[in-house]
Amino acid sequence: MLDGSSVVLPYCLRSGMLSGGAAPWVALAAFVVVLGAALMYSPPIRHALATLLQLVVMARRYLVRRLRGDQQLAGPVELRELFVRLGPTYIKFGQLIASSNGLFPERYVREFQKCLDRVPPEPWDVVKQTLTAALGQPPEQVFATLSTEPLASASIAQVYAVTLCEQGVTLDLVVKVQRQHLPERVAADVAMLAFCAEVLALVPGVRAMNPQAVVAQFQRNIAEELDFLGEAARMEEWNRIMTELGRPDVVAPKPLARLCRRDVLTMERLHGVRVDDLEGLGRLGITREQTETRLIDGMHAWFSAMLRYGFFHGDVHAGNLMVLRDGRLGFLDFGIIGRLDKTRRQQIASYLLAFATQDFAQLARTMAAMGAVDRKVDEAEWATFAQDLKVAFQPFLRGSLGGIDYSEVITNLLKVAQRHGAHMPSEFVLITRQLLYFDRYAKLLAPSLNLFADPRLLMTVGAEVLALGGVGVGLPDLPA
Repeated sequence: MLDGSSVVLPYCLRSGMLSGGAAPWVALAAFVVVLGAALMYSPPIRHALATLLQLVVMARRYLVRRLRGDQQLAGPVELRELFVRLGPTYIKFGQLIASSNGLFPERYVREFQKCLDRVPPEPWDVVKQTLTAALGQPPEQVFATLSTEPLASASIAQVYAVTLCEQGVTLDLVVKVQRQHLPERVAADVAMLAFCAEVLALVPGVRAMNPQAVVAQFQRNIAEELDFLGEAARMEEWNRIMTELGRPDVVAPKPLARLCRRDVLTMERLHGVRVDDLEGLGRLGITREQTETRLIDGMHAWFSAMLRYGFFHGDVHAGNLMVLRDGRLGFLDFGIIGRLDKTRRQQIASYLLAFATQDFAQLARTMAAMGAVDRKVDEAEWATFAQDLKVAFQPFLRGSLGGIDYSEVITNLLKVAQRHGAHMPSEFVLITRQLLYFDRYAKLLAPSLNLFADPRLLMTVGAEVLALGGVGVGLPDLPA
């Protein structure tokens, strides 16, 4: 499809209007015509220019804060405010930063946690248009009752409580409605983020964090999140896996397939409280010890699904993990999931087991098998790599996790990455984020618990390793 610049600009160039053969005022007029046509006929260009303008505003505010001497907040505050101004895609990316303690600098994580607050929903008239177009008739004619006040509102969608009468039975449901025109806007925003990642990768201190891989993973995740039919299928798959594992205590909402579309998802409503809501848990009569047990059980199920089926929930922040009134553990929002083939599952199982048992030579071998580190030429280099990994990861293996300084850990890991040419595959970065989520809940519910060395989880991982054929399967024959 042609935009304004693709039509007007070639004409100006051919006619010499933008060359030395034209008077300056003619060249200026031609530029104004081209720019006006581009802005009128090309929404992506308008969006890109608006984004660049906001970047200029951010740079100005950043310099003002630096000149005032506020070194710590200079950067995080301006970047968060920029993301809020730029809208849903950037707010979603900010939520990724906020939920990745240890993967991003701590001051950025703290500041971006403000993006986890409730996002203003679209007006009900707009939501009703989406529902009517998707379901073929106004929502009042589809549902028995419908609340126009959302239960939750996020950067991608908002959720409303509804009921439906079928064969004399009233179904308690929720309907998740995507924001209008979101796919087009997301595509333009992700292109801009990818460009920024390429620029950041030129900075030596940032290169080891692999910003291109972070944005690429984000792009895959948000593409999945925009497909509500895919999300419905993933919820059904999770429930099937839990049934096969004999885990009726771990569930996802059941989707109502006939009322699901690419931008509308109708599903069972689960009643309970967030796993980190200590007051809410108390009101349900659930103690911390009981919640800790449920959390460990949920992690068992999560690990088993990942290692046995190559399928795992990829966004287990507190809003997506609920202790239900009937005692079950509910996993919500299957917009982001991970899938692993058998070889990668073997490698990740080996990595987790080597990490928990402090076998850093095995950890080095596994990273090589994953293609996550430069080749070593002799045993001395392998031994040095293993020792550097031990120093970097040691804080996770010293008793309680309560006192860990994640900024120090991430700094040490970046040094190791730079020294040995190491990086983590994108799916492993996604897994690491979930482990950090689980760690955060564990510190809240049981500060003395160390998930990374908990024998209950080690037994789960060990059993799945045996089922996969043993730790060494899929690893190269490298010096230990």
